[in-house]
Amino acid sequence: MIRDCTGRAVRVAGVLLLLAGGVLLSGCFKVGPDYVRPEPPALKQWASPLEEGLETGRADPETLVHWWKTLGDSRLDSLELRALKGNHDLRIARARIREARARWGIARADLFPRVDAKGTFNEFHRSEENYGNGDQERLYQAGFDAGWEIDIFGGTRRAVEAAEAEVAASRESLNDVLVTLQAEVAFNYLLLRTNQARLKAAEANIKTQQQTCNLNRSLYKSGLINKLALAQSLYNLEHTRSRIPAFKTAIEKSCNRLAVLLGIPPCSLQSDLSRPEPVPDLPPKLAVGIPAETLRHRPDIRRAERRLAAASARIGEATADLYPKFHLIGTIGLESLHYDTLWRWASRSWGYGPGVTWNIFDAGAIRRNIEVQNARQEQALALYEQTVLKAREEVENAIVAYAREQQRRRYLEAAVKDANEAVELAEDQFRAGLVDFNNVLISQLSLLTLEDELAQSDGAAAANLVRLYKALGGGWEWQEPRLEKEHKKTTPAAS
Repeated sequence: MIRDCTGRAVRVAGVLLLLAGGVLLSGCFKVGPDYVRPEPPALKQWASPLEEGLETGRADPETLVHWWKTLGDSRLDSLELRALKGNHDLRIARARIREARARWGIARADLFPRVDAKGTFNEFHRSEENYGNGDQERLYQAGFDAGWEIDIFGGTRRAVEAAEAEVAASRESLNDVLVTLQAEVAFNYLLLRTNQARLKAAEANIKTQQQTCNLNRSLYKSGLINKLALAQSLYNLEHTRSRIPAFKTAIEKSCNRLAVLLGIPPCSLQSDLSRPEPVPDLPPKLAVGIPAETLRHRPDIRRAERRLAAASARIGEATADLYPKFHLIGTIGLESLHYDTLWRWASRSWGYGPGVTWNIFDAGAIRRNIEVQNARQEQALALYEQTVLKAREEVENAIVAYAREQQRRRYLEAAVKDANEAVELAEDQFRAGLVDFNNVLISQLSLLTLEDELAQSDGAAAANLVRLYKALGGGWEWQEPRLEKEHKKTTPAAS
C-alpha cells in the first residue's frame, strides 16, 4: 500500500514538474524572427517649395482633426458630421475591426487548456460464440476531458502576435476610410459649388448676350447692320445656353453623390443644396509639418506597417511546426454498468499523463509553408516601402498643385477684369459704328471662357487644399480615444 502511494506521488510530482518546466519554457522562447518596426526616412523638409501661405511649422492637431473647418463653410461642416454618422463604408470598416478582434480571441484561446464535458450510454449484446451466454449489457459514462498543448516553441504566441497586428491594421483601415470619406465629401461639395458658380456665370452672360441680340434685331430692322451680325449674336446666345444643361446635370450628380456618402437615398439633398453659394475661401496660412511626422501619421502607412508585423509573426507560427508538440491530457468521470450505481464513489474513473507528437515526414510541406510565409513577409515589406513612397509623392504633388493653382487664379482674375472692359469697349464702338459685330462676338466669347475658367480655378484651389490635408493624413483622430478604449477591453495594447 505504501509502495503504491509512493509511486503515485512520484508520478504526480513528475507531471507537475513537466508542467512547470513547460510553462517556464513557453514564456521565454519563441522560434521565428523577432519583429523590428521599420522607420520611414527621417527627411526634414519637402522637396517642393512652400509658397502661397504654406509653412513648414508643425500642423496644429485640432486643425488637422477637423481640417474642413478651415474653409469656413457651415454647410460643409454639417455634411461632414452627417457622413461620419451615416456612411456605409464606415460601418463595414467597423465590422471588420470586430471580426479581427474575434479572430484574435480565437488565436489566444489556444494558449489555455481545453475542458470538455461528456456523457455516453451504450447498450450492447455480447457474442454467444465468445462468451457463451450472450448477455445484453449497458454502460453508463459521465465526466470531463481536459487537454493542454504547452506552447514551448511559441507557435501559438506567434499566431496571437499576428492576430493582434491584424486588429491594429483593421483599425488603421477604418482611419483610412475616414480620411478618404471626409475628403470625398469635401470634393463633391466643392464640385457642386463650382458648377453652381459656372452656371451663374453662364446665366449672367446669357443675359448680356440676350440684350445684345435684342439690340441687333432692332438695328437690323432699321437697316443699320446686316443679317450676318444678327445671326452671329443669335448663335453666340444659343451656344451659351447649350452649356446650361451640362452644369445642371453636374450639380444633380454632386447632390446625389453627397447623399450616398451620407448614407441616405439619392435626391435627398437637392432642396438643402439647391441655393447657390460661393466656393469657400482658402485660409491665409497652412502648416504642412515635416515629412517624418506626416509619414508616421498617415493611416495607410500605419496599416502597411502592422500588416508587415503580422506577416513576420506568421513566419514563427509556421516554423514552430518543425518542432515537437507537448501535451498534458487528463480525464475524470464516472463509469458503471448500472445507472443506479453510476453516482457512487466506487464508480469514479480518472487518468492523466503527458503526451508528445512530432511530425517526422510530410514530404516537405512544413518547410514549404515557411517559405510561403517568408515570401509574404517580403511582399508586406515591399508594400510598406511602396506605400511610403506613394505618400511622399502625394504630398509633394499636393503642395505644388495648391501653390500653382492660386497663382493661376490671380492671373484669371486679372484676365476677367480686362475681358469685361474689352466687352464694354467693343459694344460701345459697335454702337458707334466704328467696328463690326465680330469684335463684340470675340469679346463676349472670351469673357464667357475666362469667367468659366475662373470659377473652375476657385473650385480647383479649394479642392487642392482638400487634397493636401488628405495627403497629410488629417481627419481620423476624432474617434481615436473611443476606439482605443474599446480595443483595450478585448486586446492588449498594440506594440
